[in-house]
Amino acid sequence: MNSNQPSTSAHDVIVIGSGAAGLTAALALAQDHKVLVLAKGTLTGGSTAWAQGGIAAVLDAGDTFENHIRDTMVAGAGLNRRETVEYVIERAPHAIERLMALGVPFNTEGSNADKALHLTREGGHSHRRIVHVDDATGWAVQSALLQAAQANPNITLLPGRACIDLITGRHEKRYSGSGRVWGAYALDEATGRVETHVARATVLATGGAGRVYQFSTAPRGATGDGIAMAWRAGARVSNMEMMQFHPTCLYNLEVKNFLITEAVRGEGGQLKHPVTGNRFMPEYDERLELAPRDIVARAIDDQIKRFGLDYVHLDISHQPPEFVKEHFPTIHEKLLSLGIDMTREPIPVVPAQHYTCGGVLIDLAGRTDLPGLYAAGECTESGLHGANRLASNSLLECFVFGEAAAADILDRWDAFDEPPPINPWDESRVTDSDEEVVIKQNWTEIRRFMWNYVGIVRTTKRLERAQHRIAMLNHEVEEYYSNFRVATDLIELRNLLQSAELIVSSALKRHESRGLHYTLDYPAMLAEPRDTVLVP
Repeated sequence: MNSNQPSTSAHDVIVIGSGAAGLTAALALAQDHKVLVLAKGTLTGGSTAWAQGGIAAVLDAGDTFENHIRDTMVAGAGLNRRETVEYVIERAPHAIERLMALGVPFNTEGSNADKALHLTREGGHSHRRIVHVDDATGWAVQSALLQAAQANPNITLLPGRACIDLITGRHEKRYSGSGRVWGAYALDEATGRVETHVARATVLATGGAGRVYQFSTAPRGATGDGIAMAWRAGARVSNMEMMQFHPTCLYNLEVKNFLITEAVRGEGGQLKHPVTGNRFMPEYDERLELAPRDIVARAIDDQIKRFGLDYVHLDISHQPPEFVKEHFPTIHEKLLSLGIDMTREPIPVVPAQHYTCGGVLIDLAGRTDLPGLYAAGECTESGLHGANRLASNSLLECFVFGEAAAADILDRWDAFDEPPPINPWDESRVTDSDEEVVIKQNWTEIRRFMWNYVGIVRTTKRLERAQHRIAMLNHEVEEYYSNFRVATDLIELRNLLQSAELIVSSALKRHESRGLHYTLDYPAMLAEPRDTVLVP
């Protein structure tokens, strides 16, 4: 039993996740309230720090909100909710101003007197509207937000905490079926003890479920934790079949998950067959290398399968060497260390899972179905991305919904009750595990069959095969979870398997090909776009 349960007054709000969405919410809430930020692993271990590209915002004289809205809806294959798209895009310039005020050093151009933000362009965008910090925007944003959070006396940052489950009415000393969320049980990864963290409101900002796939650009911790916890607590999830694959991940057997940003294609990079050297995008789309990600990823997948290739080439060596080094210093340096000079030769690339477009269903205030539970960022389905995320709309979503959730909590604060007494975590009937190999084996198996059966191109038969394996693994993992003390690997495996089940169930329900969900059994797109909503 856990004896060190914190007093209920210790924190007003709990934020789970320390990336762009979580820290944005925490900073806004900390004006008036005590906020606890729980992070699995390190405070910089999430996806935000990895984001190379930038943040999309209408800042150019020739651009309009309507253009950005249209580009987002076109990329999303009509599955977006228009009111969400308008809400987010109209708030983008304000989000950029706030980040500049926090000290994010966005690239500029022009002389000192009339310096303007340097805007780049990415696939699917009709205008230059991506503000960036070289090719490492996410790291600059993460650093600025973290610095501000560390300096705020109302924010407590607690790394090394793997959340196990949300605390709901079921965990109250006087049991309640209300579904009201009161915080989370979290494993202290250093001591192995489970802590009970309670608050009046909880914000999920846990990122996506990318590590459910064998090849992914997502960080190691992207195991769908928030999505799985919210689902188990009773929240609906939506559009989990919409998994975005980034077309260009470095193909290198030594280095895993190194992304070659979309902006390389935006600045003239060409996709070529590695043997013939021919450009192949003209066969697939008139927008060539600047077509939306799903089209480019399927084109590369088709080339690889059709010609039995391991990879294709991305070539920007026709641009002046100084231009390439100036625009892509991080990538240039990394590739040089691997013996590839991108100013003189092509880069070998393959598609890899990149972004979870579906997730916990939220409204414009970041509210989930469960009272007291909010969510923001990649763990959600807000209606912004639809069937395919437009490049550089992801960090933007984090800032807008992190702020929206905080604003709604502040507005409704007086309606939130004090948390009731909560039962501590009970581990009286479990022992230490004596067979860690089970976790490793199951983890590897899930990621492999998800890649092979639920990847870029799908069939009903492959999806049913995946579903059959998930059913068998569910039994194994549940038995293991019931008998042994929790460890981070076990928590992640349980969430990974739950996320895989939600992805496959959603994919089997969609009898069409739309955006990121492409199935050979239903190649046409239905006239009416419809969300896939799963109800616990």
